[in-house]
Amino acid sequence: MKTPRSNSESTDVVALASTVKALLAPGKGILAIDESFPTIAKRFEPLKIPATEETRRDYRQLLLTTPGLGAFISGVILFDETIRQQTSDGIPLTEILRQQGIVPGIKVDLGTADLPNLPGEKFTKGLDQLRERLAEYRTLGARFTKWRAVLSIDEGTPTRACIETNTTLLAMFAALSQEAGLVPIVEPEVLMDGVHDINRAEEVTSIVLRSLFDALADHRVTIEHTLLKTGMVLSGSDCPQQAGLAEIAEATLRCLRRHVPAALPGIVFLSGGQSDEEATERLNAIAKASEGPWTLSFSYGRALQAPSLKAWKGSPANIAAAQTLLHHRARCNGLAVLGKYDSAMESAG
Repeated sequence: MKTPRSNSESTDVVALASTVKALLAPGKGILAIDESFPTIAKRFEPLKIPATEETRRDYRQLLLTTPGLGAFISGVILFDETIRQQTSDGIPLTEILRQQGIVPGIKVDLGTADLPNLPGEKFTKGLDQLRERLAEYRTLGARFTKWRAVLSIDEGTPTRACIETNTTLLAMFAALSQEAGLVPIVEPEVLMDGVHDINRAEEVTSIVLRSLFDALADHRVTIEHTLLKTGMVLSGSDCPQQAGLAEIAEATLRCLRRHVPAALPGIVFLSGGQSDEEATERLNAIAKASEGPWTLSFSYGRALQAPSLKAWKGSPANIAAAQTLLHHRARCNGLAVLGKYDSAMESAG
């Protein structure tokens, strides 16, 4: 006989469903500003911006206070430092998001480390003390979480051991997130670096997705309260024969239809090294060709931020111009998830 749910469990289920619905609002997507200290320092360095706590706060404040951002952005993935920060006026950044109707989220993995005996392959750290960290993040305002695994395509990789290790970690993260009343975004990123063609990319992505959803089932993760963040199926960045828009859309949707359960509410694509306009154009092609059953959207970092960062250059005088560029990129991607983007919008913007 099935044990009846307690009132608190029922409340959590309603909250999880509400968060999923908000994140998958039509014409909107997720902005990822969850760069670690080394990553954001690397982004700042070419522009000669010092990577201090203050400059990191100023940059993320610029992004989150962009007027009208909530029209196209449903959620923002924050970094541990950012979810604790306030604006220069003393307002918590999570409150700035709520004022725009944007759901705050948090990256909870702690980066990657080398897998023993498997040269070139990585696993993601962060399960230690994760239950306690999730409870704190919820009190800080987070309503969803993200965990990223990275898998590279090369001769003989990714190995089965690498795939199964990372998908098991993703499943454990997802189970702990739901236990804490937070919607997990599971991100098994198959890197586009390499000379492989689109067929090899589809093959590897298929294997990874099969392993992921088996692991999620094994750990009793509720699929209806989970989102998948995945890459589009693309040719390797150094492949001499690059697939076109129609082929990318066809391969991506075929792979998803074969290996992602219909019960999953939504899939948010990562940009993964694509240029700003490429990420938008390809998202639009996939959305136009899709017939469901999931809501398709985006969860972009650089593909949304890059123009704004270049315009800002660390100067307060450039804030308005940088915000205009972010608003434009968010709008273009919001239209792309509806299949209504046109490259002519770039010159108009």
